[in-house]
Amino acid sequence: MRAPYIIIAGGFSLLTGCQSLDSVNPVQPEAVAQNAAKPIATEVDQKTVDSPVVINDVWQRIRLNMHLPVPDNKLVNQYRNWYIKHPKHLEQISERATPFLYLIVNEIQKRDLPMELALLPVVESAFDPFAYSAGAASGLWQFTSPMAKYFGLKMNWWYDGRRDVPAATVAALDMMEYLYKKTNQNWLYAIAAYNTGEGRVLNAIKRNKRKGVSTDFWSLDLPTETERYVPQLLALADVIKNADKYGITLKPIKNQPQIEVVDVGDQIDLAVAANLADMSTSDLHKLNPGFNRWATAPKGPHYLVLPISKAKHFKQALSQTEPDDRLNWERYKVKSGDSLSTIAKHYRTTVEALKAVNNIKGNTIVAGKFLLIPVAAKNPDQYTLSLEQRTSRKQNRKRASAKVNYQVKSGDSFWKIARHYKVKVSQLASWNNMSPRDPLKIGRKLVIWTTDGQASLNAVMRTVRYKVRSGDSLARIASKFNVSVTQLVKWNALEKQKYIQPGQMLKLYVDMTKVRT
Repeated sequence: MRAPYIIIAGGFSLLTGCQSLDSVNPVQPEAVAQNAAKPIATEVDQKTVDSPVVINDVWQRIRLNMHLPVPDNKLVNQYRNWYIKHPKHLEQISERATPFLYLIVNEIQKRDLPMELALLPVVESAFDPFAYSAGAASGLWQFTSPMAKYFGLKMNWWYDGRRDVPAATVAALDMMEYLYKKTNQNWLYAIAAYNTGEGRVLNAIKRNKRKGVSTDFWSLDLPTETERYVPQLLALADVIKNADKYGITLKPIKNQPQIEVVDVGDQIDLAVAANLADMSTSDLHKLNPGFNRWATAPKGPHYLVLPISKAKHFKQALSQTEPDDRLNWERYKVKSGDSLSTIAKHYRTTVEALKAVNNIKGNTIVAGKFLLIPVAAKNPDQYTLSLEQRTSRKQNRKRASAKVNYQVKSGDSFWKIARHYKVKVSQLASWNNMSPRDPLKIGRKLVIWTTDGQASLNAVMRTVRYKVRSGDSLARIASKFNVSVTQLVKWNALEKQKYIQPGQMLKLYVDMTKVRT
């Protein structure tokens, strides 16, 4: 696993081990929901107190159940000092963790695992379920695709189980249990293996044994990222456990279920579901970050995470909703030259979805026939947390350079494109909400922000200062320079201006080979 956030010098590497994984149980997020609905009584050592302590705050529950020793170590001290000097970071973490932390703590206690594991999402993703690292790891627990698939998480066009918090929590703790067994039942080894793979950890132990030196974690020769990963977690655990001592204030999180996982039975538009739950679409999507598009996946999972206060009303409203009202449908007449792939692309759906809805066995469609197509209840732009909209915002974030729109061709690679436009591979991937390890598909549209790059092999990019003339409009200027009105607005911060005036100066980033004469 890899954390996309660098707290102190150095990042965290991908999980690259686990080459000989044994079979594990499939993920069952419903089980997490059941456990979350049954608070686990937290017992306090009776040698310390004479009467039971009432636990009202999940952070307090975590503090009372952390037992891994924290050594006096240079890196541990360095990370501890960082957290103490940046209290707002943990304040933000507490805010993000509020919906999910009770569920995670319950699952950890049910398995009798170290409570320190509840803090791994802080190190991995800063408790952001939408986090995506340069190492192609995603979600709260930062699963890579191979490990996600192995531990039972589904991933497809509609849904990414790495970001589904209940499902990914089960998978992550399954993985920790597996690593604990594989690494001689040593939790520091297991936590290190979560970062770098059990193969590297076991090989490091073998090397030290051959040399006749200590094999404790602190003596192992591991990647720098891993050597920092474990100390960071231990330092964080010490700061959380002794928050009062260090002057850290964490937002209290009630020691009771915050969310409920509700079985919806079939595919449903997120906007329709949000309306039934009396929520905004964005608020619903924040609790269900595993869904990539405007609806849940046609083939499941068929459940939604809802605030505990909304679940009962939602279930009642859903029971009174006709199945056909869960999605909006459009009747499309097939034209000559159409294909399932072109129709699916136009309607922002998949070929598989069209086949399933219309009971099509092969890939042949007949001109003149009609297809039923599921369409979003709202304009797709209104689903602000869909993968498409999050990528679009990342691509169009204003930067002090010219934007080049590029379509991937056969033979392209991140390295080849980045070299041509004189940018870094890491920048190119980040601008497009991708990892350098992600595959590039032919036809994919990328954006490149460059000061001296080329829009094409023969392009000539220039910064143009244009003086508005009488009769000009944004549309007319955009057409003249072969750019979009949206680009003009962003380049010149015109969002709050209704009109442009003669004499006003505008800045444009223009491919001079495409300017109208």
